[in-house]
Amino acid sequence: PEPRCLPIIHSDKILILDFGSQYTQLIARRVREIGVYCEIWAWDHDPEEITRFAPRGVILSGSPESVTETASPRAPHTVYELGVPLFGICYGMQTMAAQLGGKVESGHAREFGYAAIDLTTSCVLFDGLDDYADAHAVTGARKLDAWMSHGDRVTAMPPGFALAAATESIPIAAMADATRRWYGVQFHPEVTHTRQGGEILRRFVVEVCGCATRWTPAGIIADAVHVVRAQVGTQRVLLGLSAASIRPWSRRCWSAPLARN
Repeated sequence: PEPRCLPIIHSDKILILDFGSQYTQLIARRVREIGVYCEIWAWDHDPEEITRFAPRGVILSGSPESVTETASPRAPHTVYELGVPLFGICYGMQTMAAQLGGKVESGHAREFGYAAIDLTTSCVLFDGLDDYADAHAVTGARKLDAWMSHGDRVTAMPPGFALAAATESIPIAAMADATRRWYGVQFHPEVTHTRQGGEILRRFVVEVCGCATRWTPAGIIADAVHVVRAQVGTQRVLLGLSAASIRPWSRRCWSAPLARN
């Protein structure tokens, strides 16, 4: 029979649609560090394959492009029809706004670097987070340190979205549609400069999308064991290896499935 991967680590998966951001690989790294399988596909990937992939959630990356340009990339309409949570980051938030009936404008001064995010209303991605909790104990205000890299900005949210965060220079720094579980942030949670970024991504992947955190070294080895056993069956195996650096790993990974073969 054809070897098949264990569904236990692959059924809960996130799809990252890449619009050309320099940080897209970082998004994938953060998701995998959480313990969830993910793949990066180009923004113009075959919509039918996106549907067959059946992700538990979709992340739209940033981009050096401008949403205000007619020929700029757009998210395939398929992602809005999957019925799964969406998380737009920077350009990803802007294309969501433009495609769903909001407004994006250019012509503003580019913003690159640190920004203080004011958390304006309750949102599952931000509730309880505050990088300055001691200073805000009396006022009740909450702020996050975040990293910005953009020129365009969302100036009007699409129908169904509510304001979740703002800065002194950006009235809409984050937006949320809790009913459809669609979220957008103008900043970059995937970079370390955004101090709570890892937790924000974890909340989206685990709490909003409902992914189990099984994409771990132990889970990957167990999956490899399953694949080898399915392919080898009761046959004997001759395994040739080179490079001393892989020998300890190979012994650990293959000793279990091949112990009796």
